[in-house]
Amino acid sequence: MAARKNLTTTNHLRHLESMATHPSGAGKIPRLNAVILGESLASEEDDLVFPSHDFSQQAHVPSPQKYLEMYNRSIVDPGGFWSDIASEFYWKEKWGQQVYSENLDVTKGKIKIEWFKGGITNICYNCLDKNVESGNGDKVALHWEGNEPDVDGSLTYRQLFEKVCQLANFLKDNGVKKGDTVIIYLPMLMELPITMLACARIGAIHSVVFAGYSAESLLQRIMDCKPKIVVTCNAVKRGKKVLNLKEIVDAALSESSQNGISVDSCLTYENESAMKKEDTKWQKGRDIWWQDVVPKYPTTCDVVWVDAEDPLFLLYTSGSTGKPKGVLHTTGGYMIYTATTFKYAFDYKESDVYWCTADCGWITGHSYVTYGPLLNGATVILYEGYVTRYSRKSLRVLGSVGEPINPSAWRWFFNVVGDSRCPISDTWWQTETGGFMITPLPGAWAQKPGSATFPFFGVEPVIVDEKGKEIEGECSGYLCVKSSWPGAFRTLYGDHDRYETTYFKPFPGYYFSGDGCSRDKNGYYWLTGRVDDVINVSGHRIGTAEVESALVSHPQCAEAAVVGVEHEVKGQGIYAFVTLVEGVPYSEDLRKSLVLVVRNQIGAFAAPDRIHWAPSLPKTRSGKIMRRILRKIASRQLDELGDISTLADPSVVDQLIALADS
Repeated sequence: MAARKNLTTTNHLRHLESMATHPSGAGKIPRLNAVILGESLASEEDDLVFPSHDFSQQAHVPSPQKYLEMYNRSIVDPGGFWSDIASEFYWKEKWGQQVYSENLDVTKGKIKIEWFKGGITNICYNCLDKNVESGNGDKVALHWEGNEPDVDGSLTYRQLFEKVCQLANFLKDNGVKKGDTVIIYLPMLMELPITMLACARIGAIHSVVFAGYSAESLLQRIMDCKPKIVVTCNAVKRGKKVLNLKEIVDAALSESSQNGISVDSCLTYENESAMKKEDTKWQKGRDIWWQDVVPKYPTTCDVVWVDAEDPLFLLYTSGSTGKPKGVLHTTGGYMIYTATTFKYAFDYKESDVYWCTADCGWITGHSYVTYGPLLNGATVILYEGYVTRYSRKSLRVLGSVGEPINPSAWRWFFNVVGDSRCPISDTWWQTETGGFMITPLPGAWAQKPGSATFPFFGVEPVIVDEKGKEIEGECSGYLCVKSSWPGAFRTLYGDHDRYETTYFKPFPGYYFSGDGCSRDKNGYYWLTGRVDDVINVSGHRIGTAEVESALVSHPQCAEAAVVGVEHEVKGQGIYAFVTLVEGVPYSEDLRKSLVLVVRNQIGAFAAPDRIHWAPSLPKTRSGKIMRRILRKIASRQLDELGDISTLADPSVVDQLIALADS
């Protein structure tokens, strides 16, 4: 593909050119308060946090000028830019002359994104074999901290390679072939990334399901992707509570079998710190103990080489229709993009030890616990810990993923966790994007608390109005992305029409993120939240329709409408308006019962924070629920209700307001 037209967003980045003239220790800038890393705490009055001179000097991108040089090339000549980076990885066969092919405009035909097509590689080989062969076999790949203080473990790159090969051999021996799907329902044991890598090694598609989802949620995913094998463990401890994961899997497999989808094998890891073998329910002929069989297999396994555009994994994310969406990522582009974003956004150095608290059930655990770090030869710590109990003097860079945190939380993170000396990679991206899209590059420029700052290489964000017209300069609107990037997802599994309708039809020619965004006069990007019906709770994307369906399944619930509200800890909370069956009285016990239904059907993370009794819901004459009004009532913005004359029964609004605090 020919080079793209020249950079269209130069004016959005002009401030970087001017900032480059300020020395790192410039102190206060006219009309702005600023602080330098390591010099003092960031206060509510500080608008900018500059990298220190020493940090910038050692950073991969040490200045605004270097960023502009690299960014400009990534937009003008994306093929050349990404080919140079891809060449640092192992390819059995190189891709053809055409590095990428794209169509993001539904009016011009089928949506298509391809990168490095024809190139033959394997991401597991690049994560493990390449590191072992380069002399890093004895370097620790994974440090694991268990639920109990004295339960831990480590694997070097060579040991991880051997364990991955053993499992890969088991999978092959049990009929898993290239293109088959394996569902992984595991907590954050080392066996989780091991299973992901084993699937990738033999060309199988892995689909990790967060081990907190209910049997019904797991069932939906089994029915959709029809896995050859499910990999789980018998139980896990969350604090002192034991969760029986095997029971959840059993229920899902039993139901899927009754619906015509039978799974051949259930490989179960004995997590003995949570539950013993003898206490685990077992189905002979289907269930297999991991420890009984996997260690007996050879510690080498031939790689199955795959095309760059062959599927790597499926990851289900909530959708506004209630049915989870199977986001499909392919191998080559995802590999290059994830490795590159990890290196630059975290300013990764070979001596760093990298700790990410994310679960591999989410995209962060795929991109920045497993693939991104291992592709860079990093040492990764698995598990969650506590901030102030341990020394944080060795911390160098902090990261926050998914959506930018609010300015107050940013300052807390900076001052308390980072001792006011660590830059924060406060990023914006999505399951669908594969990796960071808008992100600070530590050392390159000043940060504004709460802003994701500027686009990563190869990403051309635009803000459009309701008609899809690009807005220049300082503005607010809908965040879209112009042109493809290597880490972009390629389709929704089995539903390309939904892929096109959800992400490309709203604004033809662009990828629509579903997020609102503002750009300030200096060109910094500020995310303003979802504009569709998906709620982001502590990084978990939950479809309102999913929660509504669960509530309505309660025998005493006639109707429900769910909206997101601001939550100081979780980002967004779940606020549910519930209409009861006629004659059923309101009660606190019923509130608890409704919340429990959601917990059981979806998971604890989806439990409503508030149940608001609703004699009826505000609807248009055509029957559409006016969620805009519900959001205003939920957030108590009663003076911003707007025109309610279009409602079939405007008096409903007064009823809801009267019940707001009951």
